Amino acid sequence: MTSPASADGLSDYAPIPRSVLGPAVNEQGYYVGRVERNLYWVTDGVYQAAFLTTPDGVVLFDAPPTIGHNLRRAIDEIAAAEGVTNKVTHMVYSHHHDDHTAASSIFGSDVVRIGHEETRRLLLRANNPARPAPDVTFADSYTLQVGGERVELAWHGPNHSPDNIYIHFPDHDAVMFIDVVNGGWVPIYNANLSDDIPGYMAAPATLLSYPWTHFISGHMGRLATRDDVAVHQQYMADIEASAREALASVNPVPFYVAAGENFWAGVKNHLDAVTERAYAPIVAKYTGVLAAADVEELTYTTTFQVMQSLRLDSGPSGPVHP
Repeated sequence: MTSPASADGLSDYAPIPRSVLGPAVNEQGYYVGRVERNLYWVTDGVYQAAFLTTPDGVVLFDAPPTIGHNLRRAIDEIAAAEGVTNKVTHMVYSHHHDDHTAASSIFGSDVVRIGHEETRRLLLRANNPARPAPDVTFADSYTLQVGGERVELAWHGPNHSPDNIYIHFPDHDAVMFIDVVNGGWVPIYNANLSDDIPGYMAAPATLLSYPWTHFISGHMGRLATRDDVAVHQQYMADIEASAREALASVNPVPFYVAAGENFWAGVKNHLDAVTERAYAPIVAKYTGVLAAADVEELTYTTTFQVMQSLRLDSGPSGPVHP
């Protein structure tokens, strides 16, 4: 795999396609823009959140700590420009992870927080005052209505996390779904550090079943598109196909013979060889297509996760002893 070559820790990676970069952030480190009508999105270039302004208050969707108090500034900026209230009355959690929720508490305790029932359980377990558990929960679906606006929340099974939900804005031609597709970029380590690989692989098809044009994906500096989802799907499908081929073609016996009594060394060397065979053609195919595809550790670890899921979730993990 690639290792940093220069003194500042940067390698000679392929240029980032200009199409994957968003608008420049302001002096305070954020950008806020209109999605449609009174739906807005906020980014610091790496993380994203969204908010909906209504006559009865602002509904905030996620509160990443990297954006932090700039969420307040972005809401104030839009409220002043549009002549609407800046009071946040509701907050929706996409899922429980700290990197998307840990600025929640800066909006106070009188905000109605909404999330999946598993989000509540996991946040109560974490017991972190920075991210209070949701007050309103649901199992499968929930319609949020505030100030004449409607947002449809739905859980279609575990994917990136056990509680990750789809947030659909039917009157704004938009959807928000976090930590599966990074518009124009490869996933980071281990398929975006996802818990459920079969669910992660299936999620884009569910996402595309909704009608939408604008996609708030939770990461990077621009809104994503349906084409971004399709490219991500193909990238993951190619990884799965390559991992299947490698599992079938790499003979494990020599690795276990060479390891002798060190059985775990045999396992490591075998699975490393499978992953090496599977990920290399993916890096070659997607360099220049998806940003950071040539940061080999990212595709390598995602390929390892998919390969392990094939072995453990889908099967077979290996031949049955006669």
